[in-house]
Amino acid sequence: MTEKNKTMYIRPSWDEYFMEIANTVSKRATCDRGRSGCVIARDKQLLVTGYVGSPMGLPHCDEVGHQMKKMVHEDGKVTNHCVRTVHAEQNAICQAAKLGISIDGATLYCRMTPCRVCAMLIINCGIKRVVCEMKYHDGIESEEMFKIADVKIEYVNNEVLKYEKQ
Repeated sequence: MTEKNKTMYIRPSWDEYFMEIANTVSKRATCDRGRSGCVIARDKQLLVTGYVGSPMGLPHCDEVGHQMKKMVHEDGKVTNHCVRTVHAEQNAICQAAKLGISIDGATLYCRMTPCRVCAMLIINCGIKRVVCEMKYHDGIESEEMFKIADVKIEYVNNEVLKYEKQ
């Protein structure tokens, strides 16, 4: 084969690489409302992963169904959230704590804009950058907190993820 006929292989960027791993991790998730995975990396090294799932030893949504709670927002809007599971970001942060791995200064890769609680944890862990595959329909408050806390947030695409049943 001549050099002309060779197809050039293009390696993924580090962000593409870690996002692809986060998507693979999401296949372990046990709540179909937000089958998400998360990767935390620093200096081109994967540190920890996490996915949406119930706390150890407790039943999963895939086994017993969702545990839905209504949330009333300041503007009067009511949304429904499954509270049976721990978010992928929270599980990754817990894994780092359990294993004694510092995530200070790291980058977090996830499916969508982290929720408000996850955003607060991310800020307090010292994570400096968040890369999301897409936007979460209710992520404005998290984006504002990240801006104030000087945590950079980036999106692979600007598509907004909406759940079928809010």
